[in-house]
Amino acid sequence: MPETTYPAAAARAAGPPPDGAVPSGFTPQAARQETSQAFSRLVASLAAGDLEFPLPGSGRTGDRFAALRSVAEQDLCLARLAEGHADALAILAELDGPVPGASERWGVWAAEPPGDGVTATRVGDGWELDGLKQYCSGAHSCTHALVTATAGDERRLFAVEVRSPGCGPVEDSWQAIGMAGSDTPDVRFRAVAAVPVGRAGEYLTRPGFQHGGIGVAACWYGGARAVAATLHRAAAGRGPDPHTDAHLGHIDMQLHAAQAVLERAAAEIDRDPLDLEGGARVRSLRVRALVEAVCTEVLTRVGRATGAGPLCHDVRHARNVSDLTVYIRQHHAERNLAELGALIARPEGSR
Repeated sequence: MPETTYPAAAARAAGPPPDGAVPSGFTPQAARQETSQAFSRLVASLAAGDLEFPLPGSGRTGDRFAALRSVAEQDLCLARLAEGHADALAILAELDGPVPGASERWGVWAAEPPGDGVTATRVGDGWELDGLKQYCSGAHSCTHALVTATAGDERRLFAVEVRSPGCGPVEDSWQAIGMAGSDTPDVRFRAVAAVPVGRAGEYLTRPGFQHGGIGVAACWYGGARAVAATLHRAAAGRGPDPHTDAHLGHIDMQLHAAQAVLERAAAEIDRDPLDLEGGARVRSLRVRALVEAVCTEVLTRVGRATGAGPLCHDVRHARNVSDLTVYIRQHHAERNLAELGALIARPEGSR
């Protein structure tokens, strides 16, 4: 599918709110419901062939990133669920997991913040999961999820049916305003049947883990384009103004650089999908850091150029800014930069 078809396809998949207009009010509950409905439409569009997320390393990674970017330009919360679904399908293909059904909505619940987390235990011929998993995007709308869990002294990946007995979101555990619609609460597991996907530790060591991280950056980039569009409209509507034009020029340069980096990363992934050259981790760290920095610059400069007006009177822009501010915090800032620096200074230590 040519890249130029993605924005229209993404817009159709997202669809308008039920009344055909952006709602004038905002509540986290309404945002969650709105995104859930859009997620269902997006998965239906994928099943119908109207939208496509080609697998990373398939020769069409650039199309994959373009599709994620286009969804993010429409709605960052929807993009969070779309990216998780697309990532889950790629993981299942890479690790020979269960074949997902066309109407199934998948998430990847793999956050590992401090705490006890989820444990996996053998029960007869199968496995069961117990514990608390944090940051589970799409908890109320996904039908299935890939969940990381500790099995003895190893970490493994499991597929679960989200609506299984013993699996449920912890209400009021997602209090976010930014990314409210992504529906990312904690989920409690109590003896939930699970199917192992891949070997122990393989979720993190597979090449696709690094490729998937760049897919997230493509969503950030789409969100930055949506925020920048507000400044572009303002500059076009108010006539020549050197300060506004300077901000817009700087943002255009930054977004152009981010797009170029994503396109180069896609080409490198397609050239070496199995990471035989060993460059996937450095590539992922570089791209994510660059795109995060561009997003931060866009948020700052659009705010300085447009003032409080759009934040106070344009609900879509206000949500884009709030959503992007939260979403880019998936980047681990100086920790990731320190890792990148160490890999560049001492590459022999990464083997």
